[in-house]
This record gives sequence, structure tokens and C-alpha cells, in this order.
Amino acid sequence: MERFAAEGLRIFSILTVRYFIIAGIAFVLFYWLVPRKLNRFKIQQRFAKRKDFLREIWYSIQSTLVFALIAVSLMFTPFRNYTLIYDNIGNFGGWYIVFSLVVSLIIHDTYFYWMHRLLHHKRLFNLAHLVHHQSTNPSPWTSYSFHLLEALTEGAVLLPIVFLLPMHPVTIILFTLIGFIINVYGHLGYEIAPKWFRKTWLFEIVNTSVHHNLHHSRFNGNYGLYFRIWDRIMGTENPDYVKEYDRMQEQRFGSDEKTYAGPVNEPIQNLS
Repeated sequence: MERFAAEGLRIFSILTVRYFIIAGIAFVLFYWLVPRKLNRFKIQQRFAKRKDFLREIWYSIQSTLVFALIAVSLMFTPFRNYTLIYDNIGNFGGWYIVFSLVVSLIIHDTYFYWMHRLLHHKRLFNLAHLVHHQSTNPSPWTSYSFHLLEALTEGAVLLPIVFLLPMHPVTIILFTLIGFIINVYGHLGYEIAPKWFRKTWLFEIVNTSVHHNLHHSRFNGNYGLYFRIWDRIMGTENPDYVKEYDRMQEQRFGSDEKTYAGPVNEPIQNLS
């Protein structure tokens, strides 16, 4: 029990520091240091208020505690004996670290899509998911702003992963780190994808900050986490997504990159 508490405190501390460093750097850069210079990158021209940021941080700390408890339960209790977690990298080789990381992200995206849609059911939305959707204009602090019940379902993705896929602790760390960085980007409130991205095959597959921002401003559609695939297969992608992304492209770069005359101030309207 003492080891459980000690490891839990250690993991919670690491995850909390990680949250404040990654989300904090993004927030300071985009919302404090040079917001005027980056104004044309802003998806919604209005800004959330200080009380919104404080609320998001408070809920994010609670979520971080839940994630730490799940991690320590999997790694430092007898429950680990029933998982496929392994310690010796030589068991599968270094290449498998990369392979299992990619597969775990694909599993996570599938899990998240269906879990997310379930949380939008009218009986569950007000119970749990409403906390996250209080952030209609998300910021980096929104990335972990969940009700405790939602944090539990979010963190529970590790269960199917470690039961279905041999995972080294290094892979688990990379999985949670990369997932969090992408989560911060999705809630950034700014679109920073390079101009060339729009004309590549990656645009047809990978989510953007505009993609998830639409979900927060319109409350439905765009349920995917990393990829557009499930939304496109199930017909749940917001029909205005490509149009809004192209609007951002013109807002950021202008029609020829030399004619940009300032940000577009049209608010994103809610779906009726």
C-alpha cells in the first residue's frame, strides 16, 4: 500500500508538471506573449475569460489524479500480471516500440470516437460531458478539463491497450505524451498547420485544431481524436469543416500570401 501511494504521488506529480509545461508553454506563447501577431491564426476571434482558464485548470488537475490512479493500478499492483506489459525491450526489439506506439494511437482513436459519441447521449451529456463543453472557445488548458466520470472513461483506454497489445513502459509513456501534445493542439484555439498540409493526403485523414474547435463551438459532429476516418465513415463530420478550414487558410495566408488585410471576425455560428 505504501508503494502504491508513493508511486501514485510520483506519477501524479509528473503528469501535473507535464500538463503545466506543455499546456502552459502553448498558452503563454499564443495568449500572452504574441497574441496580436498571431491574431490571424485564431479560429474564434473572441477570447475566453480568466475564470474559464481557472475552471479548466481545476478540472484538469482532478483528471490528472484519475489518470495517475489508473496508471499506478496497471503498473504497480498485482493487476499488472493480467496485462501484456513487459520490461525487457529485447523481448520484441526496438522496432516494436514504434509499431506498438502507432497501433496504440489507432486503438485510442477508435475507442475515443465511440466513447465520445456515447457521452453526447442526452442522458450522459449533462451528467459528465457538459464540464468539457463549458469551454465553447477552448484553450490549451481545456485539454484535460473533464468531469471525474469522463476522466475515468478517458483514462480507461489503457485497459484495452495493455490487454490487447504487448506494451513496454517506454511505449506507454510515449503514448500518453504524444496523445497529450495532440490534445493540446486540438484545443489550442489557433490553427498552426502549415499551408502545404491542405493539399496533401494527410489532410483527408488527420484532424486539425479547426476540426476539434468546431466540435466545441457547435456541440456535435467531429468526434474523432487523431483522425477524421471514423467521422467520415459514420457521417458525423461537420459539413462545414472543410469550408471553415479553407476560411482559416485564407485568413492566415490570404489568396496569394501578400494580400492579407487582417483577421476575419465572423463568429462561428451554432448548428440549429
